[in-house]
Amino acid sequence: MKNARKLTALTRAGVMESLQFRLGTAVTLFGNLIYLALVYFLWKAIYDSCGTDTVNGMTFYDTMIYLILATAIFNFLEMFIVWDMSRAIQSGEIIMHLLKPMRYRKYTFWSYSGSHVMSFALTFLPTFLIVMIITKGAVPVGWNLFMFVISLILALIINFNIEMLVAPICLYTESTWGINIVKETIVLLLSGATIPLAFFPEGFRRAVEYMPFRAVYDIPLTILLKKNGSDSAEGLLQLLGIQLIWCVVLTIAGNLFWNHAVKRITVNGG
Repeated sequence: MKNARKLTALTRAGVMESLQFRLGTAVTLFGNLIYLALVYFLWKAIYDSCGTDTVNGMTFYDTMIYLILATAIFNFLEMFIVWDMSRAIQSGEIIMHLLKPMRYRKYTFWSYSGSHVMSFALTFLPTFLIVMIITKGAVPVGWNLFMFVISLILALIINFNIEMLVAPICLYTESTWGINIVKETIVLLLSGATIPLAFFPEGFRRAVEYMPFRAVYDIPLTILLKKNGSDSAEGLLQLLGIQLIWCVVLTIAGNLFWNHAVKRITVNGG
């Protein structure tokens, strides 16, 4: 119970912090509108040039619904762990974090929980409702919504562990700007967030299915939209099983790497 109160306090603090930066939320939403406008015209041109309504099993509106919801999920999952750790190491603040009466990885995860709650409420839910209104209910509504929430939580854990596999590199390099940019590009591309995996060449798509990135965006969206057999119990359990396996594997890998990397901490002036 005491531990639960600590975690709840971190979540509440994150919510209050997010409410203090309302302008940042508004700017993010405005930036998303510009991005989605560019995506719309880009994919409209692609489908018009193909001369067919369906490409790789997806219509233009299927593609737009997928990419719009992927953008909303990106805002929900977004973390700045790599940047925060890099600055903390350069300033020496990392020592204060390590002295807290809570493991650093656990503290970092829950310190972001409040911003995730606000992002879900202020970004994903409005986007989902707008898509439902504009498409007149194109997204199936039923048991898949509950399973989607479970899948989204697993995606959050996977994304956190990917961040925590990259962030400790700053302990070796003291700067991870380039590495983080490469990481973000790889995750967004291979997860289906920028291009649906259905448009990948068959061989490459199969290779991507064995990587953890698909479990961040493509699997939650597949469950939400009831695609690729996710409307059956067997298909649903298989997708959730893939996410669960990657949660375990990346958590173990992240813990091992952090325990090894933290021994190399050096602070300027001490």
